[in-house]
Amino acid sequence: MRLDRIDFAILRELRKNARLPNKTLAERVGVAPSTALERVRRLRESGAISGYHAEIAPAAVGIGLQAMISVRLARHSRKDLDAFHAYLLTLREVLAFYHVAGANDYLLHVAVANSDHLRDFALDAFTTRPEVAHIETSLIFTFRRNPDVPIYREADQD
Repeated sequence: MRLDRIDFAILRELRKNARLPNKTLAERVGVAPSTALERVRRLRESGAISGYHAEIAPAAVGIGLQAMISVRLARHSRKDLDAFHAYLLTLREVLAFYHVAGANDYLLHVAVANSDHLRDFALDAFTTRPEVAHIETSLIFTFRRNPDVPIYREADQD
């Protein structure tokens, strides 16, 4: 799908607030409400918009501590990577994970109730796994999602 400047404007606005009323969205990007509605539908169908989510206050659901856990695997076979990836998807403490290049193989953003929960989770979830060679935990003091979306290519010409 070829995106133009209006599509990029819509993506920026929805990234800031996915619950923005269509009429407000249309006003902000300078199109008619029917045009905005159709463009959002097209962006969803093409996969440019892959989903919507709610930002939840961690304390409201009992999250008292967040951390990044770096994981180094013992082996790098496709089978081990696929198994570890599937395993991560089963862990409710894992908010997001990244398969990365460098000294470590994965970075995991985790959310737990407290430091005891973090210790037990790290020990039980990772030191028992045969594919894990090393873990390192860093506490997160502040987490904020950037509401803007970087655009690295020019909008297609109309």
